[in-house]
Amino acid sequence: MAGHSLRAYRTVVLAVFVFSATSTGAEPTARADLDAQDAKRVARVVSPTDDFSKPEQFEPMQAGAATSTANANADAFSHFSSNLTFAEEETFKLGNALFRKLWVSSPSSTQASDGLGPLFSARACQSCHLRDGRGHPPEGNPDSTSMFLRLARPARTDEERQAITDFRTLNFPDPVYGEQLQELAVPGIAAEGRMRISYTEETVTLGGGETASLRKPVYTVDDLAYGPLGPDTTLSPRIAPPMLGMGLIEAIPEADLLAHADPDDRNADGISGRPAWVRDHRTNEIRIGRFGWKAQNALVRDQSASAFAGDLGISTPDAPRHFGDCTVAQTQCRAMHDGVQARLGDTEAPDPVLDLVTFYSENLAVPVRRDVGDAEVLRGKRAFYNAGCTACHTPKFVTTRDAANKAQAFQLIWPYSDFLLHDLGDGLADGQQVGVADGREWRTAPLWGIGLTRTVNGHSFFLHDGRARNLTEAVLWHGGEAQNARNAFAAMVPDDRRSLITFLESL
Repeated sequence: MAGHSLRAYRTVVLAVFVFSATSTGAEPTARADLDAQDAKRVARVVSPTDDFSKPEQFEPMQAGAATSTANANADAFSHFSSNLTFAEEETFKLGNALFRKLWVSSPSSTQASDGLGPLFSARACQSCHLRDGRGHPPEGNPDSTSMFLRLARPARTDEERQAITDFRTLNFPDPVYGEQLQELAVPGIAAEGRMRISYTEETVTLGGGETASLRKPVYTVDDLAYGPLGPDTTLSPRIAPPMLGMGLIEAIPEADLLAHADPDDRNADGISGRPAWVRDHRTNEIRIGRFGWKAQNALVRDQSASAFAGDLGISTPDAPRHFGDCTVAQTQCRAMHDGVQARLGDTEAPDPVLDLVTFYSENLAVPVRRDVGDAEVLRGKRAFYNAGCTACHTPKFVTTRDAANKAQAFQLIWPYSDFLLHDLGDGLADGQQVGVADGREWRTAPLWGIGLTRTVNGHSFFLHDGRARNLTEAVLWHGGEAQNARNAFAAMVPDDRRSLITFLESL
């Protein structure tokens, strides 16, 4: 399939939707962009397969016509969607330049680039999202740029609890250190502190007499510069997630995500995913969160504006916080120069900076699948399905016809995620509430591109804090709603377990 032209691909996939699909007999999910007949056809296209003897039709094209068919090398996550127009390619490249831009402290002679911090975690978006891919824990290297600690305390009063219920806030920052620990600072003030990680190892017995070792992390903070953390402040480690296919994720209809939700586990399968309802930062509308480890942002633009303010300390029209994450208790930090230039706008990154970075983030292409017809990959796919992994890692969706950008409209995509919140048990719990997500819940991470992590980023650390050193460990850390699937994986004969990992490596 990778060798076919994209024009031919679009023609064939449309023909499948219009002519060759038939009704499954079940009532389709209501979608405003489809009539009843097309809804039934789409429902058939996205229904899970039960034939593992060969690849499914269009399976290599993980992102539909937007899939990148470029070589699977270190730049595999940095290509633009293949169905962009020529003018959009230029917009993407401008956004790429801003994504890589190194910001500097104020005042500076480079007036279009100053405003960094005063406290910050990185100088550029690319510093965290290395090659547009996955971050990593320090691992003996003092550089923790692509990983940081979220700081939050629980609600203390009825008024604070109501603010969360009304979606007016996600949680409450540490009164001194704010929303995240900032390990870097501009000249003249002290950085907040330094994350420390210690691990203990435990052995897990697997089917066939094999074993695996899991490392359990404990997080503390050294060298706190502004006094102690609040007594009820929780620490939640986060590595930067990969940037693939974000515009397509945003284009999945809410109706299709809600169709997979079962918060009360009415079908008694032990899986009770629920949507992470959040407030759109611009329109005030309540939407389903899709981005972030706890699905705390509904739109790519919201995710981008939050990162500018929280990670770089750069203000944008959507988050006009010139002081970044400096709290009112950090008076010296609040008194530092900001980078607002009146001739350019009233924020440090005025329009169109956020627009361009958002467009870039929406259009980073998902790479084409590899080895989809390989016998071991197909065997691993069967094992993945039989273990129940698809109960949360939903293989495929068809995006809305009404997407703002035609590049994301009506595409058959294979993200392997339902983008819902699931309780993953005590082992992965961070004890930190984020909006409707409690301290045990996490968004199902999409799996597309996961097999190229080492190729792109030179490591194989997975999960929200990089504790898993390979995919086997990542699966074994699953608990809670995923406990049965995890147990099925652990109990497999070694050949089946290896095949399942080989399947994941093909994504």
